[in-house]
Amino acid sequence: MKISYRDAMREAIREAMHSDPRVFLMGEDVGRYGGTYAVSKGLLAEFGDERIRDTPLSELGFVGVGIGAAVGGMRPIIEVMTVNFSLLALDQIVNTAASLRHMSGGQFSVPVVVRMATGAGRQLAAQHSHSLENWYAHIPGIRVLAPATVADARGMLRPALADPDPVIIFEHTQLYNSSEDLEGPVPVDIDSAAVRREGNHISLITYGGSLPKALAAADVLAEKGIAAEVVDLRVLRPLDTDTIAASVRKTHRAVVVDEGWRTGSLAAEVMAQIVEREFYELDAPPRRVCSAEVPVPYAKHLEYATLPQVETIVSTAWNVIGDR
Repeated sequence: MKISYRDAMREAIREAMHSDPRVFLMGEDVGRYGGTYAVSKGLLAEFGDERIRDTPLSELGFVGVGIGAAVGGMRPIIEVMTVNFSLLALDQIVNTAASLRHMSGGQFSVPVVVRMATGAGRQLAAQHSHSLENWYAHIPGIRVLAPATVADARGMLRPALADPDPVIIFEHTQLYNSSEDLEGPVPVDIDSAAVRREGNHISLITYGGSLPKALAAADVLAEKGIAAEVVDLRVLRPLDTDTIAASVRKTHRAVVVDEGWRTGSLAAEVMAQIVEREFYELDAPPRRVCSAEVPVPYAKHLEYATLPQVETIVSTAWNVIGDR
């Protein structure tokens, strides 16, 4: 049965709420409006306003409430409308949620899940379009997930809610309308990367909204006889460096695709890990494809030019491959 990424996420929330009375959803417009991206549509009527809670426009406030509820024994799912607005809650996430287990000597856990939309491509301009996943992947004490497939959108929430520590789930806005055949929840490992396409000439390493572009680039390269392996990181912290290293040992070349800005990017960390671990396996220097270092523009043609695109990934891969 075909199901969209959006509907898969909604089913995951519904299943969690049916299976555990401690689970509730809280955030801006999640109730009567059904969620900014319609993920929670219909859940207010099904579960009532005690468990589907609309909040004021105060990320600092309602994320803090969610953290307190988690410490008190609940299993909150907090929805932040967009990653840009999550910056207002950084103090709660970084200084409190991520640190409390360490600062209490293991006496407290914070089992909160924070979901947020991320990414560009919908002409929403700079304040609604950035990709700041790496800001969170930098922080010890939290797990960071980036489901890029319908199966992962459906399956990642359950183990995330079971995690005793905070989990951040990034949902790329360009993925909500994507769909796949999925009969039901699929067990998902939230510790490991996933190889989405096997290959032996070059590794395309990516995550989130860039995965469909990397797969499309692999199709283009295949037409010219290049077998690209596509690695979906999907777990950004802790980073699965073993899967990355295994792919590079097989292909001996790598391109990292990251919608974040190039400077200080997650792509830079992945490349550093490759060079530190597998330097002598490389036949060419690894390269990265990132967003241009400007606030994401509103104009469609400028936004397109700012972001990683299939043609850029393909041309970068050819530069790495060179003459075989």
